[in-house]
Amino acid sequence: MKIAAIETLHADGGWRNFDFVKLTTDSGIVGWSEYNENFGGPGGVTGMIEALTASLLGKDARAWEAQVALMYALRRQATGGVVQQAIGAIENALLDAKARALGIPVYELLGGPLRERIRLYWSHCATYRVGTRAKDMQLPPIHTLDDIVQMGKEVAAKGFTALKTNVLLLGDHASGYVPGFARSAGFPELNADRHIQRAIREQLAAFREGTGPDMDILVDLNFNYKTEGFLAMARAMEPFDLFWVEMDTRDARALHYVRSRTKIPVASCECLFGRRDYRPFFEHQSVDVAIVDTPWNGVAEGLKIATMAEAYEVNVAPHNFYGHLATMMNAHWSAVVPNLRIMEIDPDVVPWYHDLVTVKPDIKDGYLTIPRGPGWGTEVNEAAVRTHPGR
Repeated sequence: MKIAAIETLHADGGWRNFDFVKLTTDSGIVGWSEYNENFGGPGGVTGMIEALTASLLGKDARAWEAQVALMYALRRQATGGVVQQAIGAIENALLDAKARALGIPVYELLGGPLRERIRLYWSHCATYRVGTRAKDMQLPPIHTLDDIVQMGKEVAAKGFTALKTNVLLLGDHASGYVPGFARSAGFPELNADRHIQRAIREQLAAFREGTGPDMDILVDLNFNYKTEGFLAMARAMEPFDLFWVEMDTRDARALHYVRSRTKIPVASCECLFGRRDYRPFFEHQSVDVAIVDTPWNGVAEGLKIATMAEAYEVNVAPHNFYGHLATMMNAHWSAVVPNLRIMEIDPDVVPWYHDLVTVKPDIKDGYLTIPRGPGWGTEVNEAAVRTHPGR
């Protein structure tokens, strides 16, 4: 079974695109994967996928480890970043193709499932309902703390047992606080000023009022602070008994410093690539939960990272704020890793979101049942993608 063609497709996701790889073999088997162009710059990851394709045509589609090793070697002097995201996207399509050829789910290639159901948390809770994203995604806007209370009630009513939010600045012109991405005031200093600490405390109190006492609440601080600011924010949130606080940094020692001085479990690592990037965070005991982006790393490489984390007594969780195909991909990974903590998902989506795949994830009462079909258990609906082309 040889690789005959690799192409990319792009669908409108509201404020972003959903990006897919279609890998076709000479036997007619097609392997799918989802990746994300949003962080690689316009066309960056797609261009790298196209650049790697010429070296893969005619190669054995079943030997995914051999093809991944080849791609790494071809880009050895520029590893990580866009290159790794392209390699991960192709690796995942190869996994799907091989499993489909064998007529089995991908998790059977990876040792078989350890669990049948996977606990989910509602990610970007209220985040997508502030600013321009609410309009882009046709979602009800949020402006006040009363709106946050109602959002909490909605999450509980839909059966979820955990939610994750970001720091929001409410009011007539509500917005997310994201100076780390140069999208709000506070850039480039990245300090946790008093009004930011006050905003997150008020937001968490409103969520707790809406959800009741049993909801697990998580907060994602992204890259929006330096070490001092991360610690100040964590201490401001300690009275709210958080499930975890998420902090993005590339300094393992700095994150260990923060973790050793807060009572809240610390999650991080979602922007890292490969086992070598994760190793110092394990060696320095920097995290309670290592977040792994399997579309970026590849599901097989992500499994190796999870196995490494297990050796250091660290739990893992998938980074999953993409489309339904990525959710299914992460479901297979989550089914086989023993040290899984919880799985991320974005319920706030554009109206045509569910049309982009042939089989939707089976979600009930905040849990996802693992897929049963061959490969990932779903495919991209190409007709729907053409109806909603990428921006």
